[in-house]
Amino acid sequence: MIDVIDSLEGRFFQAFIALLEEKSFSRAADRLGYVQSTVTTHIQQLEKICGQKLFHRFPRGGELTEAGKIFSKYAYQYIHLSQSIKESMSELDQQCGTIHIRTQESFFLTRMLPFMQEYMKNFPRVNLRIEEGTHQDILNGVLDYALDFGIVPQNPKRHDILFYPILEETIVFAASENIARQVESSGVQILNDELFISSGTSCLYHTTAIDVLKNAGILVKDALELSSLEMIKQIVSCGKGFALLPEIAIHNELKTGRLEPLPFSSKMSFSHGLIVHKNRELSFTAKSFQTELLHYFNRYLS
Repeated sequence: MIDVIDSLEGRFFQAFIALLEEKSFSRAADRLGYVQSTVTTHIQQLEKICGQKLFHRFPRGGELTEAGKIFSKYAYQYIHLSQSIKESMSELDQQCGTIHIRTQESFFLTRMLPFMQEYMKNFPRVNLRIEEGTHQDILNGVLDYALDFGIVPQNPKRHDILFYPILEETIVFAASENIARQVESSGVQILNDELFISSGTSCLYHTTAIDVLKNAGILVKDALELSSLEMIKQIVSCGKGFALLPEIAIHNELKTGRLEPLPFSSKMSFSHGLIVHKNRELSFTAKSFQTELLHYFNRYLS
């Protein structure tokens, strides 16, 4: 095998990441300001250096091989290190650059948005790249070094992940007034005949709901998966099924009677927290962002 350290160049990593994220040689070339043949050449050189095929070539682009998936972790670490060096050397006393963070949609809309507005006002030179994902999506992104931070509804309890608790979130089963009245008069067993609506089986809310319902003797026979919190609220409020949602996310609907909480005896909650890879070397800007976020939620809760 060719000596990897002596042969690797930063542009090869950039081409790899661009192709991984764009899934198209032409779009990767546009993103980097190259002609398409340059990206192709860089990927071929990288594969020669690694001694492995990193992408499956298809007419419409490329997808990672197993070797490519392994290499992607190191590629993201290289890009992150390059950015950290640039920030640290050029502007030690100023916050600038890009921070990649992923969170659940419901948490972003109800908790994160006010912090973002305040943070961007105070630090206009920092580019916050915020993505939406499920608990597992967020954890995977941090483990693969694709993200600086994630916000998850539960401590992953992994040796390679640092977890900083920020907020205890109450969650409730909710339905339309009509379904809630039926449950009140006939018991929760009537939910056996109702549609359960969630963000999908990979969502922690979904798996928690299934466990709670099972313990109450309710078997979910029919479920509808929707990626949008707003869609879930609208469909449930129309009388089409029930869902498990953060209480704050349906505050207005509960207040106006469009949605009603269902009478499950035990209080349910998640301990949301910020996660970061234990081995990730945070840039000056990322460390400052972490401090600002934890301080904001500490102030928010006090």
